Amino acid sequence: MTDALSARRLSRRGLLAAGGAATLATLLAACGKDDTAKPAAGNGSGPWSFTDDRGTKVDAAARPTRVVAFTGVAAALIDFGLDKQLVGVFGETKRADGSADPQAGDLNVESVEILGNVWGEFSLEKYAALRPELLVTHMYDPDALWYVPDESKSKILPLAPSVAITTARVPMTKPIERYAALAESLGADLSAKKVTDAKTRFDAAAEAVRQAVKANPGIKVMACSGSPDLFYVSNPKVSTDLMYFAELGVEIVVPNKLESGDYFEALSWENTGKFPADLILLDNRSTALQPKDLTAKPTWQQLPAVKANQVTAWDAVPRFSYAGSAPLLENLATAIRNAKKVS
Repeated sequence: MTDALSARRLSRRGLLAAGGAATLATLLAACGKDDTAKPAAGNGSGPWSFTDDRGTKVDAAARPTRVVAFTGVAAALIDFGLDKQLVGVFGETKRADGSADPQAGDLNVESVEILGNVWGEFSLEKYAALRPELLVTHMYDPDALWYVPDESKSKILPLAPSVAITTARVPMTKPIERYAALAESLGADLSAKKVTDAKTRFDAAAEAVRQAVKANPGIKVMACSGSPDLFYVSNPKVSTDLMYFAELGVEIVVPNKLESGDYFEALSWENTGKFPADLILLDNRSTALQPKDLTAKPTWQQLPAVKANQVTAWDAVPRFSYAGSAPLLENLATAIRNAKKVS
């Protein structure tokens, strides 16, 4: 799934600064002298291959053991059982106070090289020095690699094979299954108890959403994100998590004047009441306005769901694993069960 601000980023990729210039020849020559670049013992014998959602078949002489990934992807792969294979990440990883960003999940952010901590940051020098064997990230639009800057991708992508997994226009279960398959190909044991327990929890949470909708029918849900100037209403026909929520029976507001890419409708703050809603899912990332920020917006304060205190946090870029997504479903089920019709 993507959301309002995420979609804006996609449309603005050409305007954002790249991670910087690099002198690669010296770095790459030095990399070959380090014994730690050798594949780890017990990493499987024989060639490795994986076909990603671009239809690209990635081939290697052996299973990759040095993986660099978007932070949320790294967290999902850890949920499926990878660990030491992850050597670097890019995307929001640490907060200003040094604590781990929520999307990092169970990733030990001190054990990986952080190539960039915000949109547009991707250190080419650090990436080359890691001797990467595989780069993995989301793909919201065809051939658009999430958080890999367009301005420097021509230098980034030749350094290692890349895998892109579709995370829009398909229900959330699809990218979860695809990341599970990738993790397994990289050596994860999907029959491990922590993985099977997470799947059981996810299935139970999905059923809880279905039952909440049946017990409290007619609750209209709006997923949104706020910026200082605009209010964005996300489209459940594109956003992967919202699409899955709708499959579970949730009645989600569908915007009708969509911006490029169909991810959202952008409204002025004067028009935030365009779509009646009983329950609001509010983008909880640091890049979006939070409830404390929105107190200065009178039209937000007048929304019936806000008046009724029926606003719940929304992970607009979810962690695509059973462990990462189960809590989202549990929170949604609780919010729907407790909501009252106010629109």
